[in-house]
Amino acid sequence: LLIGGETGTGKDLLARAAHAASPRAKGPFVVVDCGAVVPSLIESELFGHEKGAFTGASEARKGAFELAHKGSLFLDEIGELPLAMQPKLLRALETRRIRRVGGERELPVDIRVMAATHRDLKREVERGHFREDLYFRLAVVPLHLPPLRERRQDIPLIARALLEQLGSSTSAAHSDHDQLALAPETLQALSAHDWPGNVRELRNVLERSALMARAAGEHVVRALGLPAQAVSAEAPTPVQAAFDPSKSYRETRELWEQDFERRYVTWLLERHQGNVSSAARSADMDRKYLHKLAKKHGLRGD
Repeated sequence: LLIGGETGTGKDLLARAAHAASPRAKGPFVVVDCGAVVPSLIESELFGHEKGAFTGASEARKGAFELAHKGSLFLDEIGELPLAMQPKLLRALETRRIRRVGGERELPVDIRVMAATHRDLKREVERGHFREDLYFRLAVVPLHLPPLRERRQDIPLIARALLEQLGSSTSAAHSDHDQLALAPETLQALSAHDWPGNVRELRNVLERSALMARAAGEHVVRALGLPAQAVSAEAPTPVQAAFDPSKSYRETRELWEQDFERRYVTWLLERHQGNVSSAARSADMDRKYLHKLAKKHGLRGD
């Protein structure tokens, strides 16, 4: 099962649902985020290692393939898997046998493999960044989750379901302080927003809005923190420059560069729910430099 779709569309949730509805439901569900593991350790993460296999390997350790035996292995962000590691993964998928790092014997594994990516793997294959044979081995059943902006009619339904998951009811009378409802204008605003972070961003907005409503003693949830264009059909007006005649050209430029940095990094991190690695990749920036900018402007803690 190969699940494609933008960040926040629910690829992990779909994989878990597929596992729960399968004959392997009573078995383990093991997740490996291929984009979060250090490249030098990805083989150990997948296949495990023996004691003394490398510096720091003080004891033997099972990898994800062994841990997922009789269950499902979910390889999240498979498009981030290093090219050098792809032949080893392909061999494991083909033979259903793995060898720990530093080990001598092969171990049989009985698992179902699911993978997900926000990348266009067909394009990655054409660019030489992803092996074609591995792609076809993974994409036995390819699925694509559409972004929220392509399914706006579903937003009210999803929003109500998420609000219920957050411990609120949208259908009961407002006389109960613990029960919250979505105002019509809130639903309209939610449906108008493009949601670059998709369902994950929608959930975050609703959670924040519900907390604010409870704190204010209100029974109606209103969408807070949405961009102005999300609640208005009018096109946003450009910001007019207000220059200070008492400042030099250099001082003025520095002020505006600082403002641009802060606004851009804020926007970028919001799009990626604070994930610096994902944000840096999308903006083609060095991860450490983006983290430095975010810390500089007080947008991210240590």
